[in-house]
Amino acid sequence: MEKVIKKDVGLAAALLRVHFHDCFVQGCDGSVLLDGSASGPVDSEKTAPPNLSLRGFDVIEDLRRRVHKQCGAGSVSCSDIATIVARDSVVLTGGLEYKVPLGRRDGLTFATRNTTLANLPSPFVPTGTLLTALAAKNFDTTEAVALSGAHTIGVAHCTSFTQRLYPTQDTTMDKTFASTLKRVCPTATTNATTLLDIRSPNVFDNKFFVDLMNKQGILTSDQDLYTDKRTRGIVTSFAVNQTLFFEKFVDVMVKMGQMQVLTGTQGEIRNNCSRRNSNDILISTVVGDRDMENVTSF
Repeated sequence: MEKVIKKDVGLAAALLRVHFHDCFVQGCDGSVLLDGSASGPVDSEKTAPPNLSLRGFDVIEDLRRRVHKQCGAGSVSCSDIATIVARDSVVLTGGLEYKVPLGRRDGLTFATRNTTLANLPSPFVPTGTLLTALAAKNFDTTEAVALSGAHTIGVAHCTSFTQRLYPTQDTTMDKTFASTLKRVCPTATTNATTLLDIRSPNVFDNKFFVDLMNKQGILTSDQDLYTDKRTRGIVTSFAVNQTLFFEKFVDVMVKMGQMQVLTGTQGEIRNNCSRRNSNDILISTVVGDRDMENVTSF
């Protein structure tokens, strides 16, 4: 992973995002890694609009191949690898090192486009909608803000925030900052990207929250965290105390990584992360908390 991130630091945010998108849709089962049908177009999780910009699948598959070659087929699941590389992406860009529970198995099905859209928070929503969506997945307000802190690295596509620039500028955005963004995105449909954290875009730190306090958040769902009274204080506390943010972020990442996991005889351990093993049946089951007792940490 050190070589991967050194060669392309942007993959850190990309791999972190893959893990988030995987876990939030139907649990951390590696379903977002699955390709659709080889016989033609299919209504798949991977091709749903929010996932079209995901990348880093080749990194996950390459690591699976290396581990299986060294330790034997079936030694680790793709969903575990996705969890590990997300953690390593945080650590290798400056975040706190932490252990993640392992023992997940890979799902046999992927979600539909509509299910994917229904489970992934939109960048256009205000804080109230975001908190409701995350509360439905058992995340409290502080955890919701901490998860948003993942935007301290990575980029955003113009189309995910130009509604804040055109036809009129969002009043919660700094005017000078807005002018800079307009140069990157001269129209509402410009196909370009810009940094989510202008202060330290390639470093995992708390500067994202400093951005929000200065009206320099890119996405509506981000900047509104400082505008909304329910989350303003949390944003401020993270902006002035990086250690606190790191601790809360680690806790919520470990919690997220245990959402609806498959263990035991459920699912499978894929021989290729992009497709199911040929002799498996299309059945998947969600496990309860007690099944996590046998999961190890790494």
